[in-house]
Amino acid sequence: MPEPTVLVVEDEENLLEAVKYNLVKEGYNVLTASDGERGLEIALQSSPDIVILDIMLPKLDGLQ
Repeated sequence: MPEPTVLVVEDEENLLEAVKYNLVKEGYNVLTASDGERGLEIALQSSPDIVILDIMLPKLDGLQ
């Protein structure tokens, strides 16, 4: 069975890396983006199983 894919969209680099580290450690495939536009692009291209999305993001916020 393939590992589930999680997209983490977070503009704070330290928090992004910490979340990614822990998810990878638990066996998830992790995609990351540091702004809303890139997060949307990755989501549309990759169809992740779940998205962890910050609301206050540059370029395109998490509510848009």
